[in-house]
Amino acid sequence: MAEAADFPGMTPSPAHRKLRRAGALLAGAPLLAGLALFGGAPADAAPQAPAADATGTNTVDVSVNSLTPSAPGDDDTVTVTGTLTNDGKQAVDNAHVALRLGSALGGRASIENASRHASGGVPDGREIGGKYAKKVSTLAPGSTQDFSLSVPVKQLHLGDDGVYQLGVALTGQTAIQPYQQTLGIQRTFLPWHPDAADTKTKTTFLWPLISQTHLTAETGSDEQQTRVFHDDDLAKEIAPGGRLQQMLSLGTDLDVTWVIDPDLLASVDAMTRPYRIKEADGTEVAGKNQAVAKQWLNDLKNAVADQKVVALPFADPDLASLAHNGTRVTGSLSHLKDATDAASSTVETVLHIKPDTSYAWPADGAIDPSIVNVATSAGADKVIARSDSLRERGGLPYTPSAARPIGSGTTAVVADAQLSEAFEGDMTKAENSTLAVQEFLAQSLMINLQEPDNERSIVVAPQRMPSASQAQSMAEAIKTEQSSTWSQSQDLAAATKAKPDPAATTRIPSSRFYPSYLRKQELPQSAFEAIQDTQNKLTNFQVILSDPSRVVTPFGRAMDRQMSASWRDRATEAKAFRESVADYLTSLTKQVKLIDKSEAKLSGRSATIPVTVQNNLVQGVDHLVLRLTSTNGTRLKIRNGPYDEQPIKVAGGHSQSVKFTTTSNANGRVPVFAQLYTEDGQPYGPEVRFDVNVTEITPTVMLVMAGGVLLLVLAGFRMYTQRKRAAARRAEEGPDDGPNGESGPEPGEDDPEQPSDPTPDTAPESVDPSGTGERVDR
Repeated sequence: MAEAADFPGMTPSPAHRKLRRAGALLAGAPLLAGLALFGGAPADAAPQAPAADATGTNTVDVSVNSLTPSAPGDDDTVTVTGTLTNDGKQAVDNAHVALRLGSALGGRASIENASRHASGGVPDGREIGGKYAKKVSTLAPGSTQDFSLSVPVKQLHLGDDGVYQLGVALTGQTAIQPYQQTLGIQRTFLPWHPDAADTKTKTTFLWPLISQTHLTAETGSDEQQTRVFHDDDLAKEIAPGGRLQQMLSLGTDLDVTWVIDPDLLASVDAMTRPYRIKEADGTEVAGKNQAVAKQWLNDLKNAVADQKVVALPFADPDLASLAHNGTRVTGSLSHLKDATDAASSTVETVLHIKPDTSYAWPADGAIDPSIVNVATSAGADKVIARSDSLRERGGLPYTPSAARPIGSGTTAVVADAQLSEAFEGDMTKAENSTLAVQEFLAQSLMINLQEPDNERSIVVAPQRMPSASQAQSMAEAIKTEQSSTWSQSQDLAAATKAKPDPAATTRIPSSRFYPSYLRKQELPQSAFEAIQDTQNKLTNFQVILSDPSRVVTPFGRAMDRQMSASWRDRATEAKAFRESVADYLTSLTKQVKLIDKSEAKLSGRSATIPVTVQNNLVQGVDHLVLRLTSTNGTRLKIRNGPYDEQPIKVAGGHSQSVKFTTTSNANGRVPVFAQLYTEDGQPYGPEVRFDVNVTEITPTVMLVMAGGVLLLVLAGFRMYTQRKRAAARRAEEGPDDGPNGESGPEPGEDDPEQPSDPTPDTAPESVDPSGTGERVDR
């Protein structure tokens, strides 16, 4: 934080020092010109104005690879080691390397300014020469030499408590410039506070255990639901020497507040059992790092057994993306609540401790009103912000305590930006690590010196996923600070409860001040639309399952992972993950389907139509309704109307055929379609369409009927020919007279007709209609 002015009791500001130094140089130049540079001032001499050293081309790179102790005491000896590299084209001769001690810096802004000009330029401060300087043999172009300088603290003649600039400079000459000149310099900081402060600064350091997304939504069909990872990178992180193993090992020896993403715990816990890894070609191989996972989890349980743990919402959702792009999508905020609920249960299940889930941590601690609203919507009432977002705009000349009430019962815990960003660079290089540690300690001490009688609580919130080298540098700085004379550690809960500074800002910055570089990293609105579409499909799917938990839990956590802050700057990977989750869910829903049908032919006025439902899932499905609908209810009715419905219940790995009764009123082709529905009326899966061809009299029936008619005709013709032959025979024999030559009696007279007697023909081959009561042979 920038200070309004230098502070009473401290050294003058850089501008004042430069003016005073320039005057001293002009006054002493004639005398100093005759001094030999290598001899310098006596080591035990009192501090003087710096010598008028000539400045060369800065062609020698000076690297400070270590400085011990980082914060020395009265009886210590400061040792600085490093390397000298000649980047020029000329050899360097008659050279020596020595420490240069500057005056105490005047405030945090002075430290920041000095850090930006840490190498090259005009040599400042006084040289600690004599026996404490080291000669350097000829340094050929491109060559490198190591150096080590040791000076007792008492020989530095440090003054009041403060932060001093300490430089390492190479002085020498080249063939082209055959005179003594500074050819390279590297500056760092030396915190000086040998006695315990009356009022120490209370410092909280967050120690994050967070990783990227590694688990997919896929699970095995076995009872244990074997988890599937999209890579085995997590095993590398928790293996000995890996990033997360280093974070755990280093954090165990520090007084820090653990901040954990429960998704990491769930993922490592899944690795303790059999698991699968999906290869790039879609095949799966068995994971083999169960022992590594068990060891890491066991070590973590021991490390946090008596510690307070802050659990972020599951998968560390990107609160800013959700606030800026997700709230316009219905249902997005519900995922944050689910992630918060899952956080507590996951930590309790895996670590057997109850975590604190009342904190929200937006990316880089950047906030605006919408982010605060979203962050607190799921139950959190504390937001971890950063001082470069919640800026002090009133010219406050010191760093205030972290806790700030920002309204509606919400507390902003404002982490110090400069301390939090101290280790974001490449810490694999020893020089970078050393300089970062020294600057961190310098800023920490300067905070205490700003208001030495004002107890303040400072919070440090580093990057979410430090590398192994960054973690090592952080741990070195924390160890030194926690054993220093000006600072003492406290946990995050204590920092949150500390008395707020009434002069500190509590105004949440407008959204227009939200950093553009962070906004460019956010998940777009289309991402939240895709997530919600997947959620809708999951909702429809889960209601038909006999054991919904086997699907709801892995997919619910997969949707949390889709909103993770770890996708920032990884838009392509984020989209691929969303699509993989959606595709897998679709593939599962397609395991319950209707079997396609070809055209059905119905004979007669009524018949049944079978429709088959297939379930290829390992669990049963229920709460489904199958509806068969006729597009022409007049011609073809399903039961008593245009459609009919029947409940469906199919065991896992089985099929079920459902029969529908139909009635036809006319011949012809009628399109029908079958559709599955959930019990609340939502369509499930695609419909199956097919035609029903109604034929009331089939060709087979027609043949049978034709055969019957033919038989009747033939039988009638045979009877007709037989009667004709009988009539012809009677005509040839003549009439049958009685004994007196008279015709026989008429029917009904002396010989009444018996019911069983045949009636004689009235005339041969008579074609008149039969009278009443006559029988006609057929």
